[in-house]
Amino acid sequence: LVAALAATGWWLAPRPPPPRPLMRLSVETSPGAIFDRFRGAQLALSPDGTRLVAAEYDAAGTWHLAVRRFDQSRFVPIPGTDGALWPFFSPDGEWIAFFADNKLKKVAIQGGVPVTLCDLHGWTFGGSWGDDGTIVAAINEGTTGLARIPSGGGVPSPLTQIRAEKGERMHAWPQVLPGGQAVLFMAMHHDTPVDGETDDETDVVFPKSGERKTVHHGGFASRYVPSGHLVYVRQDTMWAAPFSIDRLAVTGAPQPVLEEVNGPDFDFSSTGIAVYVSSRQELSTPYAVWWLDGTGRTTPLLPTPGIYENLRFSPDGKRLAFELASSWIRADIWVKDLERDTQSRLTRPPGRHNTPLWTPDGENIVFDSNSQPASGLYSVRADGSGEAQRLTEVKSLYWTAGSISPDGRRLAFFQFAEDKKGRIWTAPIEGDRDRLRLGKPELFSRGSATEQYPAFSPDGRWIAYSSNESGTDELYVRPFPGPGGKTQISTGGGVNPIWSRTERKLYFLTPDWRIMAAGYEANAAVFAAARPQLWSEKKLAFLGGCYPYDLAPDGKRFAVVLNPDTANEQARKPTDHVMVLPDFFDELRRRVPTGRN
Repeated sequence: LVAALAATGWWLAPRPPPPRPLMRLSVETSPGAIFDRFRGAQLALSPDGTRLVAAEYDAAGTWHLAVRRFDQSRFVPIPGTDGALWPFFSPDGEWIAFFADNKLKKVAIQGGVPVTLCDLHGWTFGGSWGDDGTIVAAINEGTTGLARIPSGGGVPSPLTQIRAEKGERMHAWPQVLPGGQAVLFMAMHHDTPVDGETDDETDVVFPKSGERKTVHHGGFASRYVPSGHLVYVRQDTMWAAPFSIDRLAVTGAPQPVLEEVNGPDFDFSSTGIAVYVSSRQELSTPYAVWWLDGTGRTTPLLPTPGIYENLRFSPDGKRLAFELASSWIRADIWVKDLERDTQSRLTRPPGRHNTPLWTPDGENIVFDSNSQPASGLYSVRADGSGEAQRLTEVKSLYWTAGSISPDGRRLAFFQFAEDKKGRIWTAPIEGDRDRLRLGKPELFSRGSATEQYPAFSPDGRWIAYSSNESGTDELYVRPFPGPGGKTQISTGGGVNPIWSRTERKLYFLTPDWRIMAAGYEANAAVFAAARPQLWSEKKLAFLGGCYPYDLAPDGKRFAVVLNPDTANEQARKPTDHVMVLPDFFDELRRRVPTGRN
């Protein structure tokens, strides 16, 4: 045998070299700036690979776009881009488009006044600018998923329809493919993937005919790259599969190529450069939970840095429930015992578990869950015993628990249905403390505006909520169950209402995330509110639609989510980094051969 092998020259046969590590460079954001890892896709790399645009949350507490040339040492803020989402470049690299204030806008990369291209009222999940001057955006408005908008501005024209009968919830991350004959996008069946394992599909649509074709199942944030690959993310790992741009088909088995990729936070240039945000940095997000009193003094409550959201005190004030995220696709409900200084996790199945609400007896916590495939409203014993029980299945796009009535007999929640308008509902809570269930929901709001964040008053006779009927989210109060008119509480914007249990005060958040307080008087038929007053100068952490605060039952202080430098001016936020791969396309071709010459 040895002689036979020797005769063949076996020991001289070439062997494939072991995989070499990818060359990685690190680019710092502005001092103290961080990324929002839960919105994702906040990076845009210019086609020629010379400029990087990122959405930053700066030390002053403002979201904006910033641009950095790779031959320069720092990011420079782009004026007029506050609140920007999903930036993407024009084909010539001279413009950057983005979503902000329910509008699609563009701004010259060299600076200038942003130009509004169109109004949008759906859920935006990315856009792509084609060579023919047409932008394809994921607007998810009504039954429309993708829409086409002229890059000079105009009315969006539908490109795809959401197939609700097949379980689709939204369309996301469009990419106009070379030549403009087709658009790649994700047909998502869940609001967020669960540990990267989804039944979502990567489809292409042909603009001329409107026909669709599925090219891959599973993963999310799929993109075609000019190396001849389809890439996507699964479980924080980027995978690549050979892809024929002529046949619009995957032509080989996918392989993992890059670890620790934070969701859809990556982009490519046409020159082979790749940029991404590492999921390893995720827990560096400098949020912590603090006590905040009326003088502005803060003391630590949950000082360990983390992604804290939706704080809720137990009725007796001895425990604090909160949501703690461990990755872009995973969040759990926790409870901290304030007397014993211990905390425990209540949710176990993978997924995002959100918005904990205490039942008035303190025995159970109701929450909503995007836990594939069993999304819905759940209840779990607050002491951690037993398994979570599903109260009802969620079939709409977005359904969030809002408030439980003081007698424990009614749950208020809000949902965004197919028309993308928020509606407030209430449902009877039935069963016993060991087995809760929900009865038939009843619609509370019937207007044409989006209404959300319902909160029962301490006597259960009123519901505070926010509505955008004026064009801005303002806070209102209406009698429950009705009838009766509404009373406007806020005057310069207001969301996230909280009622005091010890005095006649209603608290809410301003658009810049400061706490306001409004006194009120109420009788059987009339609700009268005083002019709101600023309760604290402290700016809370921006958590989107989540609750970054709750009032302790004694009414003396709040638990709040703050950045450490907001609570302690001597502290400094860590700076985020963008990872840069200079020769990524060459590495893809070497690791995942496409068979092309």
